[in-house]
Amino acid sequence: MKKQITLFLSILILIVVSCKKDKKDETVVNSDASISVDSARAIAKEAWIYGFPIFYNYKTVYSYALDKNNPNGAKNFNTFKNYSNSFTALDTTIVTPNNDTPYSWAILNLSDEPVVLEVPEITNKRYYVMQLIDAYTYNFAYVGSRATGNKAGKYLVAGPKWKGETPKGIDKVFTSETNLVTILGRTEMDNVGETNVIKKIQSGYRLIPLHEYSKTTAPEAVKYAMPLPEWKEADYKSLEFINVLNSLLQYTVPDKSEKELLERFAKIGIVPGVPFDKSKFSPEILKAIGQGIAEGGKVLEESISKTTSSLNLFGSRADLKNNYVSRATAAAMGIYGNTKEEAVYVGSMNDKDGKPLDGANKYVLHFKKEQLPAVDYFWSITMYNLPQRNLVKNPINRYSIGDRTKGIKYEPNGDLIIYLQTDSPGKDKENNWLPSPQKGGFNIIVRLYGPAKNVTSGEWKIPLPEKTN
Repeated sequence: MKKQITLFLSILILIVVSCKKDKKDETVVNSDASISVDSARAIAKEAWIYGFPIFYNYKTVYSYALDKNNPNGAKNFNTFKNYSNSFTALDTTIVTPNNDTPYSWAILNLSDEPVVLEVPEITNKRYYVMQLIDAYTYNFAYVGSRATGNKAGKYLVAGPKWKGETPKGIDKVFTSETNLVTILGRTEMDNVGETNVIKKIQSGYRLIPLHEYSKTTAPEAVKYAMPLPEWKEADYKSLEFINVLNSLLQYTVPDKSEKELLERFAKIGIVPGVPFDKSKFSPEILKAIGQGIAEGGKVLEESISKTTSSLNLFGSRADLKNNYVSRATAAAMGIYGNTKEEAVYVGSMNDKDGKPLDGANKYVLHFKKEQLPAVDYFWSITMYNLPQRNLVKNPINRYSIGDRTKGIKYEPNGDLIIYLQTDSPGKDKENNWLPSPQKGGFNIIVRLYGPAKNVTSGEWKIPLPEKTN
């Protein structure tokens, strides 16, 4: 009996020691005992770049679905907010908005169940598109003129964990990597007098929770450990960016290709659903994380300065191949840009001599006849101020110009000259005038909807503005 008791105590001691060892091993991941200052700095830099588009996507999520004080938002998930007018200089929620197609915004929360997207028939060959974007800012699906045609349809949008059966009447199922999804609808507007036409079309864009579509019982609501935060611009320039990411990453299912990446992030406290605890890190490690944030910002700024085209900036995960710098650059320069097969954006911040475009100067943009954009739908040029990247306030309320601009004049030989300047170039040239800001820098973006192959291949080049007297 004594031997049995001794044996039992020995086993018990081994179990206790083993448990303590396991517990110690678990906590080491989130303490700076397992990470050097250099590693913390490098991981923070990488994580900041990785999370940048997630954070700025959340700006739109918060603005349109959660901010009850935003008069222009839907104030709820799974609800369309339509705009029957094109954007103006007063619209500053997103950077580099287009001025060609009034928007229809919706933020989906697919945590509980899928949502059915219903679209009406779009007549008269009018271009429209519903771009589906996940929380990473990947374009994971399209509905519209190019992708599905202009016929009426019903499309099921599901989160990453949904395994149900597709109900009758659904044309296609689209599965997102994340439970937070942005739908950005664009409907072509040929002139400002089409407001009522646009309103009628937009009224046919509907979102139906799956249980309502199937006439079944609503599922139980999914609960998350961390609430969605109030969006604050300053958060992403501080250690608070970790808390924001930890909240937003709850709505994702990690891709297999990012397993090791997320394991590295956990070493500095980036763990979905777990509040960031500074007390687990020494002052030296916290300082290193701050330095990594600053270094990430410099990498992004450098990438932005070298980027003049949207080619290969926007698309699915497969398109972008986990290039996080490109993904962050896209979010900074023009979040929610289209995949190149849908539309291509080409622009410049510099003139033909390589000098920054400035509102103090006058420029011409000269398209040779053979250089005019080849598209299936239409093209436009839009003016933005810098560094804000907002539309430019001007006396004629013209924010873009293109092949649909009323009265635009071509040269006798078929060339096209656009005037980029603050003041009118003269009554005889005003139809070709795109006003620039009174002072400060600006950039232009050419949007090509349904671009030809020479555009998507990168062969076609935009002419650069030439400074004039």
